[in-house]
Amino acid sequence: MRSTAHVEAGSKNRLRKIFVVVGFFLLLAPAAGGTNGDELIGVGPYSRAMGGVGVASSCDVISSIFNNPATLTTLEGHRFDFAGSLLYPRVRSRVTSPPPPAGVGNWSAKSQDKCFPIPAFGFRMPCEKKSGLCFAIGAFGITGMGTDYRNKDPMETNTNLAVLQFAPALAYKSGDFSVGAALNVDYESADFGAGESHNYGYGARVGALYEMGIFALGAVYTTPQPITHDRIYDFDQDGTFDDFELSLPQKIGIGLSCSPMDCLIFETDVKWIDWGSAKGYKDFDWKSQQVYSVGAEYGLTERLKFRAGFNYGQNVVDRHNGWNPGGTTTVQGMTMSTFGYEYFRVVGFPAIVERHVTFGVGYDVTENFAMNLGVVKGLKNKIRETSAGGAVKLESSLSETFLEFGLSWNF
Repeated sequence: MRSTAHVEAGSKNRLRKIFVVVGFFLLLAPAAGGTNGDELIGVGPYSRAMGGVGVASSCDVISSIFNNPATLTTLEGHRFDFAGSLLYPRVRSRVTSPPPPAGVGNWSAKSQDKCFPIPAFGFRMPCEKKSGLCFAIGAFGITGMGTDYRNKDPMETNTNLAVLQFAPALAYKSGDFSVGAALNVDYESADFGAGESHNYGYGARVGALYEMGIFALGAVYTTPQPITHDRIYDFDQDGTFDDFELSLPQKIGIGLSCSPMDCLIFETDVKWIDWGSAKGYKDFDWKSQQVYSVGAEYGLTERLKFRAGFNYGQNVVDRHNGWNPGGTTTVQGMTMSTFGYEYFRVVGFPAIVERHVTFGVGYDVTENFAMNLGVVKGLKNKIRETSAGGAVKLESSLSETFLEFGLSWNF
């Protein structure tokens, strides 16, 4: 018979191996695609299958850290969650313009991007009974997008943005009230068509949760997280690569959940994402955004659960018409052509999806192991712009399909 010491040592070794494997995949697999602006509606198959909700309820370790660290206190025991998404974006652009040098001519094509893997993991230690404190740590892809029109677009447009967030978190519970905080360490990779630039950013997320019988009310605030990319692109076409600051925006969220019976839970969240004040995004005239999400879970049996949700966030890329294709626009002190500026906004980064329909299923294989699957469909949306006089017309459309999967262990 194995001793307790041997069992504990074996558990620690297995846990260490899990972290090594997950870390390897996080380094290899870039996050890509965007939903609310260029930020994913949520992380983890549980939250995303319910429209991205989670400010007022705990879904799993991953979504608790991302949505509201205070909800970590409602989970039980040691818990490890591993999740992944496969994103299939469908981006298409059409450009009508005079031939060079006044424009680029006419072309229409589908972006060549095929599939992006988006990994996530989270680990939580149980709350100490005396102090009421619990600790968790997570890493997940949170934002990104891009297009690839090489060999199709005369401008050879090829853009990519990916952000991986590493977040240790603490939560404290006293009675029905919980508070939590996470340190956000962001690794961002950006490529505007002249080579990749990498850098780090830092910020924090703080939240609170109050449980009232079958109801729970949550609130969360995320600080801005500035990231500067050195020598990323020659915006003013003077032969020198320019630096560019691209700040993750501040966010505020509130949520209300209701669980009228053990097998049923509803939640609705409202979030404000301040793209309009975030450097880089505001320079290309992104609007701040209100996001509305609703989700529900129903337990058909003790082990089998069904989930569904809906998420809406207004298109953040402000539509411009009547702009001067021969003019100039200033971006972070750099003067670039207005034609290139509008081309970059509409063709290079069309983060325009507004509506998402979500579904999922969870199955408890054992008391300590569960599997989760889900589908997120970002419904097609378009943006069109026309220059003064109608000589230049820019159009892009975007729709997305996410396939979600996850594994959870309690021990």
